[in-house]
Amino acid sequence: MRQVCVRIALAVTWALAAHGAGAAEAAGIVKIAEGKVSIERAGSSLPAVPGAAVQTADTIVTGENGRCGITFRDNSLLSLGPNSRLVVNDFRFDSTTHEGGFDSTLKQGKLAVISGKIAKHARDAMKVRTPSSILGVRGTEFVVEAAAAR
Repeated sequence: MRQVCVRIALAVTWALAAHGAGAAEAAGIVKIAEGKVSIERAGSSLPAVPGAAVQTADTIVTGENGRCGITFRDNSLLSLGPNSRLVVNDFRFDSTTHEGGFDSTLKQGKLAVISGKIAKHARDAMKVRTPSSILGVRGTEFVVEAAAAR
């Protein structure tokens, strides 16, 4: 009987470890979603509803009447306007040291940002790319607009 209990305990421990290793920690959380807003992830389109996780490599897409507000783990606040496409290229954040990096690409539309702890901790640790430029963020607020590629 004791061997059965040990085997069950080991199986449960292994299963929990495997699940934890495969689950990516969310880079951010959708706080506000109005109109048509979706998250493109690994070839699928998911509804971007308040509480939805945003992960590295996700693309947040807003429709003609869409708006979306996202809070990232470092307390960066991003707000997307209508007809926008934002790719989260990279997000790393250590909540103890505040070290990390945040790299995103605004393919089209309008993005308003209040940078969080990553940008305040290290200059140029946060970047927003557009089709025509790269912005190095140094702990500030800004708005950027990118025209759709032709």
